[in-house]
Amino acid sequence: MEIIRVKDAAQGGKKAFELIQEGMNNGAKVLGLATGSTPETLYAEMTASDVDFSQMTSVNLDEYVGLGGKDDQSYRHFMDLHLFDKKPFSETFVPNGKASDLAAECQRYDDVIAAHPVDIQILGIGQNGHIGFNEPGASFEGTTSVVDLTESTINANKRYFDKVEDVPTTAISMGIGSIMRSKKIILMAFGEVKADAIKQMIDGPVTTHLPASVLQNHNDVIVIIDEAAASKL
Repeated sequence: MEIIRVKDAAQGGKKAFELIQEGMNNGAKVLGLATGSTPETLYAEMTASDVDFSQMTSVNLDEYVGLGGKDDQSYRHFMDLHLFDKKPFSETFVPNGKASDLAAECQRYDDVIAAHPVDIQILGIGQNGHIGFNEPGASFEGTTSVVDLTESTINANKRYFDKVEDVPTTAISMGIGSIMRSKKIILMAFGEVKADAIKQMIDGPVTTHLPASVLQNHNDVIVIIDEAAASKL
């Protein structure tokens, strides 16, 4: 696990973009992408660049159950807004939160991942150590599934909604087992609120109580953190 310390989120986004460019130059074709505030600076770098992503495929981590791609709070909408509408990809995959058969949708998404093995996976980390929406207790061998969001995750995401009651309580998430099959993983974390999770992820035991700790077992992980997120290391 390589640790890269940066001044702030803007510098972190630049560094992550450099790593993606390097990967693409070495043949990477599939990016695993994340949503939320953490990767926004990365997507800003990607959209401002002259790099052509039209031959690239993206596979997103997760989507809220009950939200369709046209919903302003959906992760499909987030990706369209921050990246895909500005930088077209060959194919883009996000779970269908409006699927009538969620079990079938999870299987479909596992098939997508199997058909498009991720070369570079972008991750954030929740305050409780979740990656994707794999909350504490999630199996390290898990594949795509419907997950119940914890109170801390709901509270962390309520800033995107008019009121906390509007935040979905379930999501479809790529499993930890699938994430760990990515060839390279870049985890980004900014701000003091992530400091505890980062310390436990790097220095603590590998335990399902802190899902991100499993990254200690991956052979190619780069962690990009600002001074605040690194403050407890």
